[in-house]
Amino acid sequence: MQQTYLDQLGREVRIKKFPERIISVVPSQTELLFDLGLDERVAGITKFCIHPESWFSTKTRVGGTKNLNMNKIRALNPDLILANKEENMRGELEMLAAEFPVWISDIKTLPEALDMIQQVGLITGTREMSQSIVNTIQQQFNELAVQAKAKRALYLIWQHPFMAVNNSTFIHDMMTRAGFENATAGYENRYPEITVQEIQRLNPELLLLSSEPFPFAEKHIEDFRVLLPDSEILLVDGELFSWYGSRLIKAPAYFSAL
Repeated sequence: MQQTYLDQLGREVRIKKFPERIISVVPSQTELLFDLGLDERVAGITKFCIHPESWFSTKTRVGGTKNLNMNKIRALNPDLILANKEENMRGELEMLAAEFPVWISDIKTLPEALDMIQQVGLITGTREMSQSIVNTIQQQFNELAVQAKAKRALYLIWQHPFMAVNNSTFIHDMMTRAGFENATAGYENRYPEITVQEIQRLNPELLLLSSEPFPFAEKHIEDFRVLLPDSEILLVDGELFSWYGSRLIKAPAYFSAL
């Protein structure tokens, strides 16, 4: 028996009720499947699906998020593939969708993330658990106290070239909820490349160096202190700013600590 679901791109996807051979090609959605108790029904993940560690070491890895191994996926014969518009390549998803049910998320805000969690729960028959996760996330964000005056912050995700985020990204939404004003909110590109001179011109109150996708570390702080002597510089957990699955439960407490 099959059910028809709309994904977050508005595509109709016919999925077995309930899928028993699931492949997730999105790290934050992989962790969600674990927290929904779907261990035995998840057949494959990517090499970037590092949470939970037990799955990373035991589940079949089907390549990277943007370099999927089609032969491995076909061998697993999935009855559901969970993907994401931004994290996966359109051409690869189109190839997979010609053979398998592919449900694609498209997430730029917290409400869209919560909708994804609810939809995955509906599709996989874990609706009660997914709603519990959503309720917990909503409650914790509702209780998140932010400063009356937002600090102007520059959030960097990459080095060589330096890359930031604009206001059409999920990171921007998390920054706003955490009490930061995104210094590159109005830039045209979602992930704008910026020069050293531009960083100095922006002169943010806070420079937030993300742990992913580029692994900024303590050694980078000294270089930035020379460029921005008046800015506070912090290393931040990129997963808690950019992962939009069940890891969101941990985000409000982390933002409060920042």
